[in-house]
Amino acid sequence: MATKKDIVVIPGDGVGTEVMDAALAVLDVVQNKYNYDFTYHQALAGGIATDTVGVPLPDETLDKAKKADAILFGAVGGPKWDNHPPHLRPEQALLGLRKALGLFSNLRPIVLFSGLEDSSSLKAEVIQGVDFVVVRELTGGIYFGEKQRQKDNNGYEYASDVLLYHEHEIERIVRLAFQMAQNRKKQLTSVDKANVLESSRLWRAVVDRVKTDYPDVTVEHMLVDNCAMQLVRRPASFDVIVTENMFGDILSDEAAILTGSIGMLPSASLGEGTLGFYEPVHGSAPDIAGLGIANPTAMILSMAMMLRHSFQDEKAASDVEKAVEKVVHMGYRTQDTKVDSDKTLTTMQFAEKVASLI
Repeated sequence: MATKKDIVVIPGDGVGTEVMDAALAVLDVVQNKYNYDFTYHQALAGGIATDTVGVPLPDETLDKAKKADAILFGAVGGPKWDNHPPHLRPEQALLGLRKALGLFSNLRPIVLFSGLEDSSSLKAEVIQGVDFVVVRELTGGIYFGEKQRQKDNNGYEYASDVLLYHEHEIERIVRLAFQMAQNRKKQLTSVDKANVLESSRLWRAVVDRVKTDYPDVTVEHMLVDNCAMQLVRRPASFDVIVTENMFGDILSDEAAILTGSIGMLPSASLGEGTLGFYEPVHGSAPDIAGLGIANPTAMILSMAMMLRHSFQDEKAASDVEKAVEKVVHMGYRTQDTKVDSDKTLTTMQFAEKVASLI
C-alpha cells in the first residue's frame, strides 16, 4: 500500500514557481519509485498573496500548513513590494509561518559538489572538502523582538529592534546542534558576539552548560566577525555551526559562495515534531524570473531534506542527492554555474536529468 503524504506547495514569487515545478517533477519520480501517494495542496504566500488577497500570509495558507505533513516553499519578495509597509512585506509570510508552526531550527547544509570548484570565487585548494551545516535559531532574536520607530523631542527619528533570547530557546537549538555533531565529525562551533552583547553571553553560558551532556563533541566558541573571516579562509575545517537568528542568516548566505552559487543551497526549518518547512536559500531573483534559467538544485535538495526529516526516508533522500551530484559531475550546468560548458541546461532540463537518474 502506498504511503500517503499531504504536501503544501507554496511557489511564492519570482523564480519560486519555476524551481518548484522542477522539484515537483523530480518528486513525481520519487513517488512512483518509493510507493508514495503524494497530495499537493497549492497555497499563496509572499508578494503574490498580497497582490491577490491583500496580505502576505493568508489564513487559508496557514491552515493548510498546520494540517500538512510537510511544506515546500519557493521564494518571496522583489522590488515590486519594497515600498510596502512592514506588515505587507512578502518576507512577513516566512516569519509568520515559522512562528506559527513552531519551526525554531533552520538547517543549511553547505556541500561542494565535485566539478563545481571553478564556479566558486575562492581557490580550489581552499574550498576542497567543504562539507558542513549551519544550524540557525529561527524564531527568536532581533527578527522577532519588539520594534519601534518614533521621533524624539527635537523631531529627529529614532528606531530600535530588541534582540531577545530566553534560555530555553537557546538550549533547544544548541542541543539539536550537538546531536547533529555527534552524527558527523563531532565538532561544534558556537558563534556569538559575547564581547559586546549580553544575549551572546547568555548564549555562550548555555552552550558551556549543555556541552557536559555531549562529552564526545569538541566545542569551539567563535565571534561572528571572526567566523565570517574563517569561512572564506579555512571553510573545510568546519563541521557544525550553531548560532542565533541574524548571525545564521548572514553567515549561511556568505557560505553560499563556497558551493559556486547560492542556487545550490537547500534548507530545512524544523520544530519538535516531523512537520518541516523546506525552501532554497536563494531569493526570488526577479531579474531572471520567467526565463527558465534559474538553478533548481537548491529546491530539489530541499525536497530531499523533506524526505529525510519529515518522512524519515533516508534511502529516497540519498538517491535524490546522489542523482544531483551525478548530473553535476557529468558536467551539466545551469547558467549560474556554467564554466565554459556546452552542457548548459534550462531549469526544467536540469530537473529532468536528475529525475532520469533516480
